[in-house]
Amino acid sequence: MSGKVSVIGAGFYGSTTAMRLAEYNIFETVVLTDIVEGKPEGLALDINQSRSIEGFETKVIGATTTAEGAGYEATANSDVVVITAGLPRKPGMSRMDLIGVNAGIVRSVAENIAKHSPNAVIIVVSNPLDEMTALAQLATGFPRNRVMGQAGMLDTARFTNFVAEKLDVPVGSVKTLTLGSHGETMVPVPSRCSVGGVPLSDKLSPSEIAELVTRTRNGGAEVVALLKTGSAYYAPSAAAARMAKAVIEDSGAVMPVCAWVDGEYGISGVYLGVEARIGRTGIIKVVESDLSADELAELRVAAKAVRAKQADVQSL
Repeated sequence: MSGKVSVIGAGFYGSTTAMRLAEYNIFETVVLTDIVEGKPEGLALDINQSRSIEGFETKVIGATTTAEGAGYEATANSDVVVITAGLPRKPGMSRMDLIGVNAGIVRSVAENIAKHSPNAVIIVVSNPLDEMTALAQLATGFPRNRVMGQAGMLDTARFTNFVAEKLDVPVGSVKTLTLGSHGETMVPVPSRCSVGGVPLSDKLSPSEIAELVTRTRNGGAEVVALLKTGSAYYAPSAAAARMAKAVIEDSGAVMPVCAWVDGEYGISGVYLGVEARIGRTGIIKVVESDLSADELAELRVAAKAVRAKQADVQSL
């Protein structure tokens, strides 16, 4: 075990992420912070008391922080920082509805991370995801490869689950991929989808695939509408934790994430959902895959839409 990971925000998403990271038993320390006094300390105590049952040694530390930056010293010298801070969606809200309030929170958090953990790799999960990832990079001043967002892992997992349920097959036999934005311009990639090695297009009709694509695009909203308070956290936390694991283990795993794109797919100067090789320095390399002409066109449309919104965050 080695290394330190900090999770900023101890809501359902943050606390579940901290628990998953602790149960991996690969980090020496997991730090969980929140602005609600005592909440992160209480959750840390609770998780630590599960160690002998689940068989992990990772120590979880809780720390109450303030908007002014008090308490962040507990996160000092983190190798990886997961930013979950911010308000979740309510039914009927889009991710973009959160941009104003969450921008202020994410900027403050990012500045405090840069101060205490200048060499960290940052994984952003606050919504609207693509914009908050760009904002975190601007606020920290970190190299772009050390700031990434969690979206494609989650959207791809949702797509995989829907395909497996539709065909009544094991999820392990299904391979899917989503690129683009975490929102309206999400680009599921049917040409890269297969079931037991057989192309998805051989298993489902174009209209059935389109139906699953739409459900994937609205996957978060579907959960929000059912819960009525709060948003998804089990699948999102699994995705963020896997990304943090890839960083600390320097695994070189290729994952769909929100990464800085500069020339790949003929797209430049934007944080966008693409496949990337992940390791100790964050994004090692954006991995270009063969896309159909339609998929590539959709990805470029997504890039244009996201670039316009990311330009706006500089003033937030």
